[in-house]
Amino acid sequence: MTPMPFLIIETGQPVASMRRHGSFAHWIRVAAGLDRDATVVVDVEHGHDLPSREGFAGAIVTGSAAMVPDRHPWSERTADWLRDAAHAGLPLFGICYGHQLIAHALGGEVGPNEVGREMGTVRIHLHPAAQGDPLFAGLDDPFAAQATHLQSVLRPPEGAVVLAHNDHDACHAFRWGEVAWGVQFHPEFSAGHMRGYIRARHDALAREQRCGKRLAGEVHAAPQARRILRRFVAHARGRGHAPVS
Repeated sequence: MTPMPFLIIETGQPVASMRRHGSFAHWIRVAAGLDRDATVVVDVEHGHDLPSREGFAGAIVTGSAAMVPDRHPWSERTADWLRDAAHAGLPLFGICYGHQLIAHALGGEVGPNEVGREMGTVRIHLHPAAQGDPLFAGLDDPFAAQATHLQSVLRPPEGAVVLAHNDHDACHAFRWGEVAWGVQFHPEFSAGHMRGYIRARHDALAREQRCGKRLAGEVHAAPQARRILRRFVAHARGRGHAPVS
């Protein structure tokens, strides 16, 4: 029996200088270990309609240069779809913007991080609750992850469990119920992707009196973060035909 595919909800594309390496959907497929025919990609940023959630093992929401609090119509439509999907039991995994959008969809608050930009290979610390989580249990504490963002989940949705944090971001990962996860970091980024993003943000970093060259030199691989994404795929497939009607 052919496994059900995953829906990848594209909310944006990589910075222009990194698009030669493919789309966010491509990076996620590779990092998650998914074949092309194991995914369906929908570009909601450009107005493509989301399908019925029936027949999908789960949905993964990409990052974006957009901002959730701007409440673009396409973003709000996607939030509505995600809210219904979460309540129906469809496994969800949000990355960066996707993390924030799932939090917003479920009643959380998203806004500018008062510390400013987080960028580069960062250290993520686990809360005790992570040890009982199917995606985070047994990870190194702390573990390395790639990150680039200006906004954060300021207040998780009611009933959510915060799984990970660091000095910059109090909610680097959360789980809502038994089916929805959000991670502020980028498990799909390789070290090369991260260095490319730092180069693309050179001028902005300089304005913030930060040295992009030094930041790029501190980038290193983050296999534990990628492991979380692959665990989501395995967990969602293991749920089989979850109730999504």
